[in-house]
Amino acid sequence: MMSLGQQLSLSASLMITEPVEPTPDIKIFTVAEANALLPTVRGILTRIQRAHKRLSSYGKEVKKAAEGAEQGGGGIAQGTRYAELLMELTSDTTELEALGVHLKDFDRGLVDFPSLREGRVVFLCWQIGEGDELEWWHDVEAGFAGRTPL
Repeated sequence: MMSLGQQLSLSASLMITEPVEPTPDIKIFTVAEANALLPTVRGILTRIQRAHKRLSSYGKEVKKAAEGAEQGGGGIAQGTRYAELLMELTSDTTELEALGVHLKDFDRGLVDFPSLREGRVVFLCWQIGEGDELEWWHDVEAGFAGRTPL
């Protein structure tokens, strides 16, 4: 069984890092479509951040339980609540992914919307705390550090 930290690291490592061509599997957004979806995305991200923060508070207990599980035992005092939070986080991230939005960072509430620019897929980039409209984009391989104003 993976720890929460391992699960979150795996999620972060699954980010797309190579140039991507449009495919039927990838939802492509116009800036207007992504902007229209921001209120929904903001609500989902708020729930994700809340669940992630609560799950993170179990860190030491979960690590100890994982170590105990390797020895045939283990568990945490509020195991049911922890499982509920995991289910909430999973449900909310699944909801975000179903919209076609890519979650990039739990803590920052950072998301990308695949879009087309000059015939190739790029990401429209937004995070909690930014305005009510998208202002940034970046090449898939550039990541957050390569953000450019729209």
